[in-house]
Amino acid sequence: MPTPDELYEEAISLRDAGDRPAAIEKLKIAVEADPAFTIGHGFLAKLYADQAMAEDAIRHALLVVELEPEDTFSYTALSVIYQRCGRIPEAEEAKARAYYKQMGVE
Repeated sequence: MPTPDELYEEAISLRDAGDRPAAIEKLKIAVEADPAFTIGHGFLAKLYADQAMAEDAIRHALLVVELEPEDTFSYTALSVIYQRCGRIPEAEEAKARAYYKQMGVE
């Protein structure tokens, strides 16, 4: 069985070929094999947002923040996903959390 990293690379190729649904399926297998595969959850969030599947996109973006709570970019990415999904108040809150993380303020 391919590793999560190999599945991730396959998902990139599928996305680049225009097959987002197949890319999503590869990534689902990757994060099932390794639930802490943060980059896979992040890519799933983006692909789900591209497919207008807001709840799935947000769920995976939230998992990235949960897995990497000290990473400023995780909150920035969450903010972008919320914004793309039309959830502006949540996007603003995630953006503020990213800013405060960057500034070292909790």
